[in-house]
Amino acid sequence: MADRIGLVERKTAETAIVVRINLDGSGQSKIDTPLPFLSHMLEQISRHGGFDLEVEATGDVEIDGHHTTEDLGIVLGKAVLQALGDRKGIQRYGSATLPMDEALVRVAMDLSGRPFFVWRLDLPKAKLGTFDSELAEVFFEGFARAGQVNLHVHKLEGHNLHHLIEITFKAFAKALRQATALDPKLGGLPSTKGSLD
Repeated sequence: MADRIGLVERKTAETAIVVRINLDGSGQSKIDTPLPFLSHMLEQISRHGGFDLEVEATGDVEIDGHHTTEDLGIVLGKAVLQALGDRKGIQRYGSATLPMDEALVRVAMDLSGRPFFVWRLDLPKAKLGTFDSELAEVFFEGFARAGQVNLHVHKLEGHNLHHLIEITFKAFAKALRQATALDPKLGGLPSTKGSLD
């Protein structure tokens, strides 16, 4: 079976982004964004999800990082959706609860074709390098909307901002890996109604 690959470009007056993802990769990444912390988080998605991920992004970060972060979430969501194709044989559901020191975060998703987003991380507003903490929510909301994913993110424990955001990206990667995995026993669409939307 051929690898499931998505390649999406988005160019606006605010950003220019190209994302290529191989859902059946080995965790290799090549990430270039103007926000170093976000680049590091995208590397986490690749490594811990086992996806091959290439990202080239420029944006108006001299204003702030919002446009670049949101558009990256959107483009990644579209690339995953494209790579899934008809979605036949996928697990569909994925979840992961992961710790990082005092932080514990749960991410659950359904690749249902019906986007919904719940964010219960309650992060303080602060910066990690040049990255505003509230942009983590912006990234995942963009992904859920564009990727047509029902995505829930919940903090169970923790207070260290870096730990909470990093373990969220790692848990997201694990949940996405599970949801996109192929199960040869499933065969068709993982839905009793015969469609995902």
